[in-house]
Amino acid sequence: MKEKNNTNKRSRLRYNLMTVLVYSTGIVLLLQLFNLQIIQGNEYREQSNTRLTRESTLQAARGSFLDRTGNVIANTQAATKLELYKTKIDNETLNNSILTMINVLEKNNDTYIDNFPIAINPYAYTFSSETKLQNFKKEYDLAEETGPEEAFYKLKEKYEIKQESPEEIRKILIVRYEISENGYSSTKPVTIAKSISNASINELGERGAEFPGINMVADPIRNYCLGSVASHILGYVGPISGPEYEERKDEGYNANDYIGKTGLEYVLEEYLRGENGIKQIDMAVNGTTTGEYISKEAIAGCDVVLTIDANLQKITEDALKTNIEKIRNGGFGSSSEAKGGAAAVMNVNTGEVLALVSAPDFEPQQFVNGISNSKWDEYEEGNALFNRAVQGAYAPGSIFKMVTAVAGLETGTITTTERINDTGIFPYGHKPRCWVYNDYGYGHGWLNVSDAIKKSCNYFFYEVGYRMGIAMLEKYASYFRLGQKTGIELPGEVSGTVAGETNSKKNGEEWYLGDTLNAVIGQSDNNFSPIQIARYISILTNGQKVVNPTLIKSIIKADGTEVDKAEINSFVNEKLGLTEDTEEQLDIKSENIQTVLEGMKSVTYETGGTAHAVFRNFNIEVGGKTGSTESNTGDINAWFTGFAPYDDPEIAVVVLVENGGHGWYTAEVARDIIGEYFGMNMNEVKEDMTATGYTEEIR
Repeated sequence: MKEKNNTNKRSRLRYNLMTVLVYSTGIVLLLQLFNLQIIQGNEYREQSNTRLTRESTLQAARGSFLDRTGNVIANTQAATKLELYKTKIDNETLNNSILTMINVLEKNNDTYIDNFPIAINPYAYTFSSETKLQNFKKEYDLAEETGPEEAFYKLKEKYEIKQESPEEIRKILIVRYEISENGYSSTKPVTIAKSISNASINELGERGAEFPGINMVADPIRNYCLGSVASHILGYVGPISGPEYEERKDEGYNANDYIGKTGLEYVLEEYLRGENGIKQIDMAVNGTTTGEYISKEAIAGCDVVLTIDANLQKITEDALKTNIEKIRNGGFGSSSEAKGGAAAVMNVNTGEVLALVSAPDFEPQQFVNGISNSKWDEYEEGNALFNRAVQGAYAPGSIFKMVTAVAGLETGTITTTERINDTGIFPYGHKPRCWVYNDYGYGHGWLNVSDAIKKSCNYFFYEVGYRMGIAMLEKYASYFRLGQKTGIELPGEVSGTVAGETNSKKNGEEWYLGDTLNAVIGQSDNNFSPIQIARYISILTNGQKVVNPTLIKSIIKADGTEVDKAEINSFVNEKLGLTEDTEEQLDIKSENIQTVLEGMKSVTYETGGTAHAVFRNFNIEVGGKTGSTESNTGDINAWFTGFAPYDDPEIAVVVLVENGGHGWYTAEVARDIIGEYFGMNMNEVKEDMTATGYTEEIR
């Protein structure tokens, strides 16, 4: 019993001690709470009211484009963007701060965003359309008859601008207008300038107290290292548009982002873009920055290694431009208003595109910060943004005759040795004439199929078409994948059309013998892109292997790993809406192919060949074919297509000049391209790509 009483005493003692402890702790907590809320409450409330934490986007560097040897074609350069957050200051302080900030930028020759739609000296609205002007007046409560000067001073009054100089007023209105159009808050800035100099960075930083809400953030800018080289392949980036932002804002885009607009910049946007980071910024309410730290690192976009060779691309571009000018200036004896052109160089065995050119070209850099109206008008006038190599469909003329020859030989319509007598005027259908009869008044005489290719004899192929009919020609044109998209990784590729009853029925038209006679020489409804012709010549020369043109050699992630090629193909096909090739594979007899190729060799190497004058002293054996055909607009488009070397083909070359006159005029471009390619190969230079973190052997 005594032991039990002792136990009860000990329990009551523990309970009493715990009660005292809890009571004491409560007193301490109450005292601390009293101290925080009552004694120091004003101090903490003041700190809370004068400190804001904002998030700023760390823009990820866009992935680079490299050529097959590691040369950088496009990358990102370090730049600093100037932003402004909303702070608790009055209009006068804001306006004075804006004016001082713009003056600093101007002093250091920095450009800034200027979308304000009223010019001064003289006063004028700068809207591109009447609709935009009316929307502006409605938005700012201006009467319909309000002129630009009156509107200018009404906005001065609206924003309580006290300055009197029109130049100073306009500088302030530029930023106030930008704020009005895009909005800003204590957490969402408005962009003032997209790339400022170190001089401005230093001065704005040193005088930070004068610029409430200012923020300077690293913002990589797209840089096209080689100017206009490969412009139609790369495309360009530009400021994201309103509709693009609405479509992609859930993917992490913001209203001030850049986005791929055309070319591979558009197609591979998801790979190139990278993943933005986040920087936390501590600011006082008066806009002064009190601290910064990175809460999430930015991850750079993937680098894209292209199949093209930048040097060969440049040579091809220069050769085509020179050729167009030479044709315009009568350098071949007669002149024509050559308008533009295209060229393609492709590995016949792999489909890798080594050069792809459209002329005129453009400078992608012009679009990065928004293209000027004058430059846009210049590009519009020359249709410079149109990729003629991929988006243009042209009647092929005589470069199609190899299809007719193969079809005739394979169907037994003709043999490799049979000779047909070209008398000048074909006696059937609409009695078309051979070109030589039109020029000289006589025919080519007796020719076999190789000779007919050599001399580009229309009469010979009229006879083949007359005997064979159109159905077989359609079949073999489809075998060479003409009239079909090649699947090259560029937007806007055209399918073109194969002339024949299939296309005519689709259009509700009758097909006649005269149509067949036109079709066999590459006219009628035949229309193909230069890249399709490059694939056709590749299939013809590589042992009948169907190859698909490609511009992408590999895509390298920021961590150095390579994206699976199947993934790339699937992604591109889905984005461009491409489908699998299901065309029939035909087995052409090797002797028939050889007969056609011999005809192409005689075009360049035998007297009487239509391109012999261009290649007669050339030290590389080339097979080729010239062509010219009248377009719907009356232009005589000029073609040359060829392959080299003749005995073991490596590359196919296609050249087109719009309104170029004669096909052999364009053969000079192919000669320069082939000479450069084999000069490059003979050097057997192995390019070291260690500077970019990649290694690749290039032949």
